[in-house]
Amino acid sequence: MRRAGVRTPGPRVPVTLALPALVAVAFLLLPLAGILVRTQWSELAGHLGAPGTLRALRLSLLVSFWALGLSLVLGVPLAWLLARVSFPGKTVVRSLVLLPMVLPPTVGGVALLLAFGRRGLLGPWLEDTFGVTLPFHTSGAVLAATFVAMPFLVISLEGALGGLRPRYEETAASLGASPVRVFFTVTLPMVAPGLIAGAALTWARALGEFGATITFAGNLPGTTQTLPLQVYLLLQEEPEAATSVSLLLLVIAMAVLIALRGRWTGAPAGRERRAKDPADPGGAGGPESGAPGAPGPLGIPLAKTGGVEAAGPAEPAARWPLHAEVTGFTRLTLDADPGTTIAVVGPNGAGKTTLLRALLGLTPRAHAVLRLGGADVTELPPHRRRVAWVPQDGALFPHMTALANTAYGLRVQGVRRGEARRTAQDWLDRLGVGHLAHRRPAQLSGGQAQRVALARALAARPRLLVLDEPLAALDQTTRAHVRHTLRTHLRRFGGVCLIVTHDPVEAVSLADRVLVLDEGRALQDAPPAEVSRHPRSPWVARMLGRNAWPGTATADGLAPAGGGTLVTADPLPPGTDALAVIAPEAVALHREKPGGSPRNVWPGTVREITASGSRLRILVTSPNAPDLVAEITPQAAAELGLAEGTPVWTSVKATETTLVAL
Repeated sequence: MRRAGVRTPGPRVPVTLALPALVAVAFLLLPLAGILVRTQWSELAGHLGAPGTLRALRLSLLVSFWALGLSLVLGVPLAWLLARVSFPGKTVVRSLVLLPMVLPPTVGGVALLLAFGRRGLLGPWLEDTFGVTLPFHTSGAVLAATFVAMPFLVISLEGALGGLRPRYEETAASLGASPVRVFFTVTLPMVAPGLIAGAALTWARALGEFGATITFAGNLPGTTQTLPLQVYLLLQEEPEAATSVSLLLLVIAMAVLIALRGRWTGAPAGRERRAKDPADPGGAGGPESGAPGAPGPLGIPLAKTGGVEAAGPAEPAARWPLHAEVTGFTRLTLDADPGTTIAVVGPNGAGKTTLLRALLGLTPRAHAVLRLGGADVTELPPHRRRVAWVPQDGALFPHMTALANTAYGLRVQGVRRGEARRTAQDWLDRLGVGHLAHRRPAQLSGGQAQRVALARALAARPRLLVLDEPLAALDQTTRAHVRHTLRTHLRRFGGVCLIVTHDPVEAVSLADRVLVLDEGRALQDAPPAEVSRHPRSPWVARMLGRNAWPGTATADGLAPAGGGTLVTADPLPPGTDALAVIAPEAVALHREKPGGSPRNVWPGTVREITASGSRLRILVTSPNAPDLVAEITPQAAAELGLAEGTPVWTSVKATETTLVAL
């Protein structure tokens, strides 16, 4: 145990690096120490209270705050453009932003004079048209300060915007928020630390501007003579007063840096660690709200169903059938009647998320010709399609409470605040997180946050609902409750719902159809029972827990792609590309080569043993056949003496194998 007060030795610092670093610190510190040592503290109040100094201070504050305002008006849109939009010449524009930071201030003043002076490019036009003369005027000092200070705001804010995942803004658009509304209600609040840091640095730089101001605006007392210019004049006439005013500027600059805590670019909000709810040890929330017979969401009485509270029948809603023709990476045609739920499954990279984003209008990888009901929404922007999206991580807005998140879609659709909040509370209650309505996302567990995200999408009254693994963050108990609630709602939903999932239980229990994708193409689109019996994809068969051997049909059965032969009771025409599906419980294991009826027998070795509920799944590899998984009881495994590396024989009856033509 390490004793208190005893420092654990760390790696030794190389002397060749430590000495130059100390010299650098001393080099930066000595000039500041010089100001502190040479300041006449007894006369400090008199120097700072002199009429000329006070006049220069008031002017400096006026100029710096005007420069900050102008930088915010011009710099915030510019930072957003650089962070969010790709356009020709973007590198040149960013270089122009950085140029005032590396350009000598006096050169900047000369450039401003040649652009806005009376003989400059725009100066004569401004004077003749508007009667505006910038040089040797306070407005000229503002322009000079803005020119040298605005890059600090743009660079800081661009960094914060670059760290903000676009998924928050895309989710807001899917809830109906226009780009401008998304910018002011989601983007800016989430990058507020970066904006504040950039604004503070911009103001401090504008307050200390000297070279561009004196060159472009001159040094006129009460008009353009700011504090830095006052220091320059006092240095020639009253050096002690110049030192006192310099100390004032030094204190202001240090105060700004200390307030920023060295953070040049504020990280966007929303990256806080998820909080654990003491009443939610599994990360899934506390007790479910409501009781039998109590008023439920939207005033519907709750009825007890299978141990879970479910809402009663709702009023008939509008009907929105779906027709989509998707081209690009994902290529398929999709038609569905209102109230249909489609589970989209497939391996990673199959195009599932691309399909959803194409329907949302959020990806260039695929394009969807989309009709919802009688409306063609193909050319509409995402915020006008009425397609609500729940991404994998929920993308809750971190600066809003759970209630405000859920009401967001209704508010952007023009619903009054009180009504929107009541409806949002109903949806949170329905999903069992109503007691967390006033918590922010950082105070929610992963499962709670996912349920709030689901409530937000459902409350927005979409015409098409797309869910990207919406229950993945929930524990098993809560997942069953939310699945039941979601199924109850989807049964009454007047549109179509697409759910991307890797969970076969979700696909079977929630979906009317299962759409199987692979490399952007639809391999199968059928009811869950049909997909379970005759999967046309090895990935889907394995997702369902089956053995799946692709190969070529022969007269007796299948020639697997991995080698060997498989005899089946119902062979396909020879030469057909096929998939053999074998249930793990149909695979028998033996320590000696079996006799009797099995037509398919292979020697192998146990490579892996895993638990699956109350049974064990045994992976057997064989030189004569592809890998095979058997499912047996722990008692049978003990009787066979199975362990990793144990040699065994596997057998499968011909009648236990199903061949599916691909």
